[in-house]
Amino acid sequence: MDNHQPLADRLRPACLEDIFGQDHLLAPGKPLFEAVSQGRLHSMVFWGPPGTGKTTLASLIADKSNAQFIAISAVLSGVKEIRAAIDLAKKHREISGEATILFVDEVHRFNKSQQDAFLPHIESGVITFVGATTENPSFELNNALLSRLRTYVLKPLSRDALAAITQRAVGILSSDRSLEIEIAEDEIKTLVAYADGDARRLLNLLEVAADLAVEKDANLALDADLIASLVTEGGRRFDKGGEAFYDQISALHKSVRGSHPDAALYWFCRMLDGGCDPRYLARRIIRIASEDIGNADPRALPLCLDAAAAYERLGSPEGELPLAQAVLYLACAPKSNAAYQAFNLTMQTIKESGSLEVPMHIRNAPTELMKSLDYGKGYRYAHNEDQGYAAGENYMPDELKDAQFYHPVGRGLEIKIRDKLASLKALDLQAKQRSK
Repeated sequence: MDNHQPLADRLRPACLEDIFGQDHLLAPGKPLFEAVSQGRLHSMVFWGPPGTGKTTLASLIADKSNAQFIAISAVLSGVKEIRAAIDLAKKHREISGEATILFVDEVHRFNKSQQDAFLPHIESGVITFVGATTENPSFELNNALLSRLRTYVLKPLSRDALAAITQRAVGILSSDRSLEIEIAEDEIKTLVAYADGDARRLLNLLEVAADLAVEKDANLALDADLIASLVTEGGRRFDKGGEAFYDQISALHKSVRGSHPDAALYWFCRMLDGGCDPRYLARRIIRIASEDIGNADPRALPLCLDAAAAYERLGSPEGELPLAQAVLYLACAPKSNAAYQAFNLTMQTIKESGSLEVPMHIRNAPTELMKSLDYGKGYRYAHNEDQGYAAGENYMPDELKDAQFYHPVGRGLEIKIRDKLASLKALDLQAKQRSK
């Protein structure tokens, strides 16, 4: 075996059964396993984080199906390379009658016209298309292409799977050097935690550690100091513009809405740890204060504004703590989306009803002409009314005089707001009955 070949390549599974961590796809009885086992090829796309076996799986499918395997990368290829691959596939079918699997790595990096170039050849059967992407295909692939593919989601490798891979890799490294390389359980845990579900990252680091151990002649033990010298921060999965980013901000928002302070703080810190801009998080926290807490606890919004201002005053890392405090407050506060719902309903009503006239009695009348046209005529000054409320007065356009957009909930301060509005509505009803 070529010892200069990267460890990750030497450890590539030789059959479907050897693939770690994807039992939801490759266990007997699962659709992908059965399709491949029975030689029923179909075009597909593998979606998952780096180092989960997308390329390996595509290659094994080709081997199992006795199909020609052509691989291109969207990072390095263009229409020219696509045409060349298609020509090879056509020639192979003419000569042998066999299928060709065209594997396109990082397929989301192809633009629309490049993606469209595959369509007629998928339709004609010249190629069985297999794509791989780390991004959500719903957003990154053309609908025309996506509709012709079956999507399979690959999961990050579990810690147990990565630990098993580590043990197998240590055996190969020891065999390469005809020496016994040792690694303790704690150091395996450190490597696995750093790999964060990515087998390729794990194996690359392990190979470097083994090379350094041999050079030092450090009894070939991959000890804690050696591993610590190689492991750097920022291993957790986080993409500032990709799927993980939006999944995690969604998890933060839903944890706050669900009144789970521990989960809310966890996702907040996960995003900070991954490199998210604290100012972005501050903006989202302010939004959550209005959308999900609202008038159930009106203190939430100014508290979040103060936390954002504190971050600007302190900077990092001190400024993250006030933001964390705000997250915890929001998670524990009583919840109401009544303001959010009222705003959306009002905007929708305005779009549907058009530019309705302002009732004459609440129009401004700064000139004699406007007064002569009955602007402001009959307006009742609320401060001069009993309880400071002009019972029965209408402030809405006539077409919407009975509309209600704001429905306070029975939580927090909105209990009192709800009760107050109910009492005012009772006064309106009494005034209406008197006027009959």
